[in-house]
Amino acid sequence: MNVAKKIISQHLVNGKMEIGYEIGLKIDQTLTQDATGTMAYLQFEAMGVPKVKTKLSISYIDHNTLQSSFENADDHKFLQTIAAKYGIIFSSAGNGICHQIHLERFGVPGMTLIGSDSHTPTGGGIGMLAFGAGGLDVACAMAGQPFYITMPKIVKVNLKGRLRDWVSAKDIILELLRLQGVKGGRGKIYEFSGEGVKTLSVPERATITNMGAELGATTSIFPSDDITKDFLEKQGREASWIRIESEENATYDEKIEINLNTLDPLIAAPHMPDNVKKVKDLEGIKVDQVGIGSCTNSSLADMILTSEVLKGKKINKDVSFFISPGSRQVLTMLSYSNALFNIIESGARILESACGPCIGMGQAPRSNAVSLRTFNRNFEGRSGTRDAQVYLCSPEVALATALTGKITDPMNYFNIKPLIKLPEKFFVDDAHFQLPPIDNLQVKVIKGPNIKSLEEFTPLVDNNLYAKVVLKVGDNISTDHILPAGAKILPLRSNLPAISEYTFAAVDKNFATRAKLTSNGVIIAGENYGQGSSREHAALAPRYLGIKIILAKSFARIHLANLINFGILPLTFDNFLDYTKIKLDNGINFDNIRNIIKEDKPIYANINNTKIKVNYNLTQRQKDIIFAGGLLNWIKKTNN
Repeated sequence: MNVAKKIISQHLVNGKMEIGYEIGLKIDQTLTQDATGTMAYLQFEAMGVPKVKTKLSISYIDHNTLQSSFENADDHKFLQTIAAKYGIIFSSAGNGICHQIHLERFGVPGMTLIGSDSHTPTGGGIGMLAFGAGGLDVACAMAGQPFYITMPKIVKVNLKGRLRDWVSAKDIILELLRLQGVKGGRGKIYEFSGEGVKTLSVPERATITNMGAELGATTSIFPSDDITKDFLEKQGREASWIRIESEENATYDEKIEINLNTLDPLIAAPHMPDNVKKVKDLEGIKVDQVGIGSCTNSSLADMILTSEVLKGKKINKDVSFFISPGSRQVLTMLSYSNALFNIIESGARILESACGPCIGMGQAPRSNAVSLRTFNRNFEGRSGTRDAQVYLCSPEVALATALTGKITDPMNYFNIKPLIKLPEKFFVDDAHFQLPPIDNLQVKVIKGPNIKSLEEFTPLVDNNLYAKVVLKVGDNISTDHILPAGAKILPLRSNLPAISEYTFAAVDKNFATRAKLTSNGVIIAGENYGQGSSREHAALAPRYLGIKIILAKSFARIHLANLINFGILPLTFDNFLDYTKIKLDNGINFDNIRNIIKEDKPIYANINNTKIKVNYNLTQRQKDIIFAGGLLNWIKKTNN
């Protein structure tokens, strides 16, 4: 068996390991972050379960840390008290980014992890089977329910050779994105192997598994080997290590080979992570802003490299340069070693250990700016500035560019790369993680005025459904398009009526008003609808506004699950040419739709007296959830 199948087989509680079949997995650990966690815990609370049933669940504060008003601080107090009430570890603001901390302090090879953040597969860098999911799926896992996915293909990514100086792990995942595209990973787990794996540290592996999310992959994973053991020993967690490697004759469904010896520094140009070019082909473009950080490239090694490169140098006067260490541990060790001095002295701005600019939470570029970031996404407007040109790159490229003021290939600019030596032991201080009390009966959950109780959605009861097209969009619509992040909108994550007003605001500012006036709305979309962040609000808000059906060419995995969880029927075009026949405000009749779905018969949508065939791919469990009006309704129904 390969690594992925070994872990799946040990956690399989429903279904069979055959491609395309639905499987249910027992979940060992969960994580949430504050932008999605508030809603996830409201959902968990509604289930009436007295305590989480996982081996470990952690609530992190890392997204909404700009406290310009009361909303974020209120959410943080709610998250702190509800964690104490239900047996969850609480990581307060300032501890760092959930994926970076989890890797350092809590990740365990061979365990399963789901998180209400699409970059949870970062845990694959330590040999976990880690999935991004909607908050409701995480709530169900905390309640002891299996996590359901479609059994994916396992793709072997064979890494040959060794990276040259100034080429990094970021370039490996950018090369994979160049080869596969943002849709190429759908229905796949990428498992990394080969001689090149032994040359990559755990943080480097985590950079790759983190951005595997941009492929649309189910998840990505590395073996747990001696490199993993060394990382855990440095963290004082050697007892958590087990060896998990693929067997010599392990089989895979697909194979890809990447020769590290010949890889060049790469960069993703605006506005998509798979718009990958060689840095040397874009050299000379003037740059306004450079940032090093995010859950992709904010490890101690990334920061020490930054310090060594900047020692005695000054950032270009026309560049705004910032760094955000990934965790309190990283920031503390930088200060202990005096490495922070070099960074500050160079002219860098030091940000809090948090997600920050990656989600548009501060450091928005100026109008028409060019911004280079070591982040994982460069969707249009995600930075907080709609007309900014955001590029994704490695720390090596970012540093060369910050010094010159223009896109620069580090292989042409620098000489020998500094040797980065990490300490034998990392600084460990877990005092900032709040453990739940043994006696939780006296804990009072505190809810501020911005936290609104969940609404119960009505089921899909109409057998003959008439729906009106309230929006038509193209390919690769991300959850950032559907419901933006940023400092203005993120604080409303626990207030569904308020945040729903921003649905599709970046695409059509009149959408929310138009949708509310239509009792049964349908959205028409192209391929890969719902890519990007796992934010379930991108399904929850349209449902609140009356959307009953999304008819698309194809869906991204997490968003598809979220749509079903909130009772929105996901349909796909049988013939892509039919997409062109539908226009805004068209009425669509779906005759006998409930009975057709129950009986697994084909659906025909009637548009202006023209019938088109549309498809659905739902398991019986998913059908029952749709008919119940969503997963929460279904759970309540099945438990009564």
